[in-house]
Amino acid sequence: MSLSDDGGYGGDGHRGSEAGQTRTRLPGSEGDLYGSGRRPRTGMSSRNLVTIVGVIVLLLAAIAFANRDGSGNNESPDDSAKGPAADAARPTSPTGTKPVAGKTSGIATGFAKTEQGAQSAAANYVVALSSDGMYKSNQRDTIVNAVYTPSAATARKDSLRKVYTDPKFLGRIGLKPDGTAPGGMTFVSRANPVGTKTEKFEATTAKVSVWYSLLFGIAGQGSQNPVAESWYTSTMQLQWVNGDWKVVGFTPKAGPAPVGGDQTAATAKDMSQAVQGFGGFTYAR
Repeated sequence: MSLSDDGGYGGDGHRGSEAGQTRTRLPGSEGDLYGSGRRPRTGMSSRNLVTIVGVIVLLLAAIAFANRDGSGNNESPDDSAKGPAADAARPTSPTGTKPVAGKTSGIATGFAKTEQGAQSAAANYVVALSSDGMYKSNQRDTIVNAVYTPSAATARKDSLRKVYTDPKFLGRIGLKPDGTAPGGMTFVSRANPVGTKTEKFEATTAKVSVWYSLLFGIAGQGSQNPVAESWYTSTMQLQWVNGDWKVVGFTPKAGPAPVGGDQTAATAKDMSQAVQGFGGFTYAR
């Protein structure tokens, strides 16, 4: 994964002029899309950024491997037939229908057997499967049992255990062999969905893509893997089982990522306090 394989939104529009041509500069500094000068960022060196990118690449590959269903049915959204609902995105809006009936071990459950219910389930399950609880054996099993179909949960537990307990992997992301953060530091893995899209919907199956940002890293003074934001799209294959939508498998991919802002990075202390002081949300629509 790269932060911008195609050069971001800037493209080739600001290349140097040829001899005899007049070069036109847009307002602001070169490459600034919004007309305001870039302020130097603080708090993150280029070396740390390279480390963070490498760690997230490893995490993405590990999760994708662990969630293979073994049937070759992890195609991208464009590889399968799409229903009429996939033609245009539908914004979240009140419908008068209660989005979720309850929760299991803190995870929303009991979604309606509708397209909206499938989208709500997918968004909630992305939050659960991206949480720091996946790095703790007892919580991981609880999450897996709550979001996967019974057969998928049985099939996934061993591969997920291998991913999330691998000492080399844990060391790369800054955790101790038992999956905990070093003393005085806080491990952060928190997904923030910004939208969902139905790729395919039938009576008892659905395919829903969830676009979300992920805060990931170690918050604390001296962290070698400071908390950074990355963007992903996960395509969830869902099945209606025992009165609820459950995950059969999912395929994550990087992006689309927006242009980074000009805000100064928070200090280690401020980031730790924010993570500990602000609870996460569920995303039932």
